[in-house]
Amino acid sequence: MINITHLRHISLLTPNMTEQAEFYDGIWGLDKVFEDVESVYFRGEGPEHHILNLKSSEKRGLHHLAFGMVDKNAVDQAAETLASLDIQIIQPPGYLDEAGTGYGLRFLDPEGRCIELSAWVEIHTTEWSKKNVDPVKLNHVVLNTVDIDKMVDFYTKVLGFKVSDWSEHQMAFLRCNKNHHSIAFNQGKHASVNHIAYEVSNVDEVMRGIANVRNAGLEELWGPGRHGPGNNVFCYFQDPAGFVMEYTCYLVTIEDESEWEALVWKRVPHLIDRWGVAGPPSPEARAAMAGEPDEGWAVSAGWNPKSRLDEDGL
Repeated sequence: MINITHLRHISLLTPNMTEQAEFYDGIWGLDKVFEDVESVYFRGEGPEHHILNLKSSEKRGLHHLAFGMVDKNAVDQAAETLASLDIQIIQPPGYLDEAGTGYGLRFLDPEGRCIELSAWVEIHTTEWSKKNVDPVKLNHVVLNTVDIDKMVDFYTKVLGFKVSDWSEHQMAFLRCNKNHHSIAFNQGKHASVNHIAYEVSNVDEVMRGIANVRNAGLEELWGPGRHGPGNNVFCYFQDPAGFVMEYTCYLVTIEDESEWEALVWKRVPHLIDRWGVAGPPSPEARAAMAGEPDEGWAVSAGWNPKSRLDEDGL
């Protein structure tokens, strides 16, 4: 079993790098830590070297999603497990050529997403410069999928995630540590990024974040409210490239695995937003979260995600 410790960062492809970077640095509350002609890296208040990486591209999409591991041996063992299942490794274990470096590997999941597993990434020890909203870390990422059962099987049986809850048969919430979910899958018409959630300390910061976005001449897409599954406070926005992102806080933590039982939540208004303020997402919000069809940058570049799992199952 592959033992993932936490969600580390997300790397996105964007056709309007300058506007994107200005939004996250000047409005959203992240700090730019490194940039070159093709990439910009942003950190949050937490120790992770970066939680967001933007890469210049003609089309928006997911470049890769990164998860942490304990050490080099864990990465090497993960490579052996993936290879034994004929899963496409597109970057074998080694020192990573990205800001923050670290030791890791990259592979393709069954829908062609590039997933990074890494250890020994640089951490920030310098004091954070406080703002009126301070995203701490990447809380969770939700991905759209054409086959939710297949993706849940892969991420649980191969990568070691556990199912925390279901929202009927539309969404599955998966955890790799005590947090209720670090990743979730939403059944859709195509694979794409649904939304990216940044954790802040409390509801006051969520509200100040809303004010920041409004003061910049933008409006929230959905929220504020409080979800049923995970019980977290939320407010969703759309960035200049069209990606949907969220300020969130107070996500449930699972302290005793033996006591937790995954529930199937009904998709009804009072459970989608337990406060009754935001209500269900509007058609415009749902369309934004559906995103654009994304086969993954690696597949576009010629990598074939075909593996033995596609034929034999798990």
